[in-house]
Amino acid sequence: MRISEFLSPEAVVADLRARDKQEILRELSAALAQAHPSLKGERLVEVLREREKLGSTGIGEGVAIPHGKLSGLTQLVAAFGVSRQGVDFEAIDGKSTHLFFALVAPENSAGVHLKALARISRLFKNPRFRASILEAPTAEAIHALIVQEDARP
Repeated sequence: MRISEFLSPEAVVADLRARDKQEILRELSAALAQAHPSLKGERLVEVLREREKLGSTGIGEGVAIPHGKLSGLTQLVAAFGVSRQGVDFEAIDGKSTHLFFALVAPENSAGVHLKALARISRLFKNPRFRASILEAPTAEAIHALIVQEDARP
């Protein structure tokens, strides 16, 4: 599974404006809904908020992977956003979060969902890669970096 299979360039936000966790979830959901017009932004926000109630998806090192499952969805979809100023996302290391990878999976897709989470997590463990994403000036450049890094063996 490659990230390019579920992250379209239209769902990448180079400069998130949100200042808190709830606004981040709303902005990422809006990006997802814009890239996938059949999805409703408000429903996506609800799905991501429900998962956050179980515990923060801020995995540390400036990265969060908010995720959830949505009934009626036929394929895995994602949005990615960069917060230049950083947001308190209640990450496990207590640091500000700058890189957000929102993932929404079909309701009955545990295997695909978990594979995608693992792949994203592995990718963003690399500090040089995280730095290059923060330095990228546009959504297109960010998407290209993610696709390029994900293609490495």
